[in-house]
Amino acid sequence: MTINVGLIGLGMMGRHHARVLREIEGVELVAVADAMGDPHGVAGSTRMFKSVEGLLKAGVDAAVVAVPTKFHEEIGLKLAEAGVHTLIEKPVAHDLPAAERLVEAFDKAGVFAAVGHVERFNPALMSMRERIANGDLGEVYQIHTRRQGPFPARIADVGVVKDLGSHDIDLTSWVAQSLYERISANTTYRSGREHEDMVSITGTLKNGIMVNHLVNWLTPFKERLTVVTGERGAYVADTLTADLTFYENGTLESGWDAVTAFRGVSEGTVTRFALEKREPLRNEHEAFRDAILGVRDTAVTLREGLETLRVAEAAIASGKSGESIELN
Repeated sequence: MTINVGLIGLGMMGRHHARVLREIEGVELVAVADAMGDPHGVAGSTRMFKSVEGLLKAGVDAAVVAVPTKFHEEIGLKLAEAGVHTLIEKPVAHDLPAAERLVEAFDKAGVFAAVGHVERFNPALMSMRERIANGDLGEVYQIHTRRQGPFPARIADVGVVKDLGSHDIDLTSWVAQSLYERISANTTYRSGREHEDMVSITGTLKNGIMVNHLVNWLTPFKERLTVVTGERGAYVADTLTADLTFYENGTLESGWDAVTAFRGVSEGTVTRFALEKREPLRNEHEAFRDAILGVRDTAVTLREGLETLRVAEAAIASGKSGESIELN
């Protein structure tokens, strides 16, 4: 069975979605749409429309939504009403009520809807999660992430929490297999925009794991790190390079009295794993395809995207109020 897919939004992310959709098996990109035209020459010989209504006339079975966040709800509701399986770029919507309406609409329509939390499909994080689930790290104590870099000109309608921070919120909950219980944040507004451009988040998951996230658009280098510390050592995943390293707790005796007196861990063997480095976006699209076909359930559901947005909004609210927020 070939799934006929339409792509809505031909900007920076849209062009990557188009490339991958043309590469994977079982999928055919039959139509694209963007009211602003095709600045990157994505369409090629593919039928192009100005609106989602035009796209629907092409007879699509599924659609990918890669437009600015403020348009996610409007376009998503039209696709749900038309009975089209949909992959929406993260964040799922601009606010919680909009996300809840989207979840309700797709549930009512009985078609599958996913959110593009692509970090779940990064080989380093996929391997890390599997190893933690197998008990290789023992009890997990803390998950710390750093996602820093220069300001991306493509973002205009959300702040750094919803754009970048939502990646870390989602991957942390997914790796730990637990929802957030409590969150506290500090935010700053340094670049003259209405939205926050730097955030420091601390929190606790329902299973007791401590979490910390440093996210900003103000660092002149790009960093994407996830560090998970546990009973037997620490995993470090670099999602820019898809590398996963394990720093094992040491067992060697020390002759240095000052170190020996400290009842903690010591440095041990360092292992860098050899991983198959498949493109995360390709993995994401294959998971979306397989979810539509009912053969695999690794795609990030709309409801999971809703929960990530709930935590992101709590972080923004905490940054403004200076108070910790409990998440029900």
